[in-house]
Amino acid sequence: MAGDNKEGIGARQAPPCPGGFLHQIRSGDTLYALASRFGTTVDAILRANPGTDPASLRVGQLLCIPTAAVPGRPPGPPPGRPPGVACPGGFLYQIRAGDTFYAIARAHGMTVDTLRRANPGVNPSSLRVGQLICIPTALAPGVPSQPACPAGATPYIIRRGDTFYGIARRFRVSVAALTSANPGVNPGRLQIGQLVCIPSRAGR
Repeated sequence: MAGDNKEGIGARQAPPCPGGFLHQIRSGDTLYALASRFGTTVDAILRANPGTDPASLRVGQLLCIPTAAVPGRPPGPPPGRPPGVACPGGFLYQIRAGDTFYAIARAHGMTVDTLRRANPGVNPSSLRVGQLICIPTALAPGVPSQPACPAGATPYIIRRGDTFYGIARRFRVSVAALTSANPGVNPGRLQIGQLVCIPSRAGR
């Protein structure tokens, strides 16, 4: 079963998933439950995710859900999610409460149009918490980019009421580590939509 203690830590690289779709592990997920929900088998999920330990699923981990159905079971991703989230040259981002395309685009230094083009079929006015979208790394001409987070760090978009203390506590890192991972960011002047980097486990 996926535990709560590592929520949000470490943006995992998406595994290859030809002919399937990506699912981000949430608290309480098990391979058996996922297989039952998506009309496949535990063995099929394991084959699509070599090296995955069913007993050590991590919240935020990305798994490939194969779409080949078990006879008599309807295959497919959750309602409304496109079959697969292709993101060549970019990275996957999980929608959080309060997110908008405008805020996400601003936080990652791009235009809303650029974000829309990277996510065909996604309705910006109907974003769902937990939904995966693609953040392209090639920005629109003339749009200044914000510094990217280092490898192993997780990008986080500031929301109303956020403080460095609250963010550090939520992601179980120290305020000092969070400050070090964000040089040039004034903890006393955080802005809604601003991008900060959550340091990796090794950087705590």
